[in-house]
Amino acid sequence: MNIFHDVVLADYSTMRLGGKAAHLAEIHDRHELVEALQWAEGQQLPVIMIGGGSNIYWRDEGFNGLVLVNKVLRYEDFAEDEENHYITAGAGEVWDSVVERAVQAGLTGIEALSLVPGSTGATPVQNVGAYGQEIAQTLVSIEAYDNQAKQFVTIPAADCAFGYRTSRFKVGSDKGRFFIMGVTLHLMKSNPQPPFYQSLQSYFDEHAVRTFTSQVVRDAVIAIRSAKLPNPEIVANNGSFFANPVIDEGAFVQIQSDYPQAPHWQLDNGRIKLPAAWLLDQAGFKNIHDTDTGMATWPTQTLVLVNEHAHSTADLEKFKQKIITAVEQKFHITLQQEPEILP
Repeated sequence: MNIFHDVVLADYSTMRLGGKAAHLAEIHDRHELVEALQWAEGQQLPVIMIGGGSNIYWRDEGFNGLVLVNKVLRYEDFAEDEENHYITAGAGEVWDSVVERAVQAGLTGIEALSLVPGSTGATPVQNVGAYGQEIAQTLVSIEAYDNQAKQFVTIPAADCAFGYRTSRFKVGSDKGRFFIMGVTLHLMKSNPQPPFYQSLQSYFDEHAVRTFTSQVVRDAVIAIRSAKLPNPEIVANNGSFFANPVIDEGAFVQIQSDYPQAPHWQLDNGRIKLPAAWLLDQAGFKNIHDTDTGMATWPTQTLVLVNEHAHSTADLEKFKQKIITAVEQKFHITLQQEPEILP
């Protein structure tokens, strides 16, 4: 295991902003993880583990500790019977590669999560979801190192405290406690069945698609995402920056009185989910290029904040706050960001 020093953290976030890390190492297996943690403990340094950097950005102050970049690779397909398959994937695997391999095997359950950027180990942290699927629906368990108990553990899905774009690994007292090494998913050897997510169904209708396989759904999702979202390898961004807010019915009635055609989803608990992109559009942030901060919103998806020529994370934070304040003033809704600012 090699430990690098004085490392530019902008290279480890797809937003490409942030200061420096005092130390950084890549982790390929259990042994290297334990070795790195023991080294950090001996130096009395804090530790952060990251994946592909697609859902994080760094403070300008950097991190005076050890950053671990998860590079743990693994892919195993255990067929319990003709229908039930259990996929175990290393946390360092590129998530879309895992989806691709599962779909090629004729498995369904994660095909709508195609082209979601980042590593596999990051997907449970915020309970990644798209087009009607989320990781909590298929996740069986997580293999992780418990830095409190100093041992490797298996955490069942029921103990992950999954919610909308959140989990016990993202918020609360367990944040930073577990270093995820792999996930096990339960997928089915079958074809996906309608009803599909609205935008996905619209794509099928537009292209006269009547036969559905996991590959058909994957292809459609890739087409939709590619047309709407920038590639983070080319354009600096963290994907959707704000979560869709969930409000009570009374608050929605007030919004609907001013905007009768306001798009929304009725949830099972009686609350209402609003598309954050629509809120940003109404607040005047559609295709905005902010010369003050060097930040912008992507022309075909306002939720994606793009670093055009920002000089610092402070610029991003300033632009983010402009959006939050404008939406609060117009709708009395406080947006919550999806990417995590580290440390």
